[in-house]
Amino acid sequence: MAEKKYPEPIAGTLVFNPGGKVFLLKSHKWKGQYMMPGGHIELGEKIEDALKREIKEETNMDIHDIEFICFQEFIFGDEFWKKKHFIFLDFACKTNSTDVELNDEAQEYVWVSLDEVFKLPIEPYTKKAIEKYIEKAKK
Repeated sequence: MAEKKYPEPIAGTLVFNPGGKVFLLKSHKWKGQYMMPGGHIELGEKIEDALKREIKEETNMDIHDIEFICFQEFIFGDEFWKKKHFIFLDFACKTNSTDVELNDEAQEYVWVSLDEVFKLPIEPYTKKAIEKYIEKAKK
């Protein structure tokens, strides 16, 4: 019998510095577009713990004040370098960290204001998370 495959849960976050700018990575996995950092939730791991671990691994930043934004489904889209089925759990958080050290998953990063963010080439799921964040902030 063939092995069953399941969607992969992914926790990602918009990381804001004390100046209110958001951190975005440029990744080859998303065809050179900017994205929020994050990654897989491991078996037995709480979502918030996964988020803290992934951000630390990818950027060396510590995060706090984590708030849920939205969830999104990604099913075999062309935006990603592999055919995958992801369930994105998107958050916003804060950091006091100033030293960013990228791992090999990203090629560069920016800190950008929400007024400037849409001038960048952003992958569509990060863009939607930012739009949802702005929408919630207006309420």
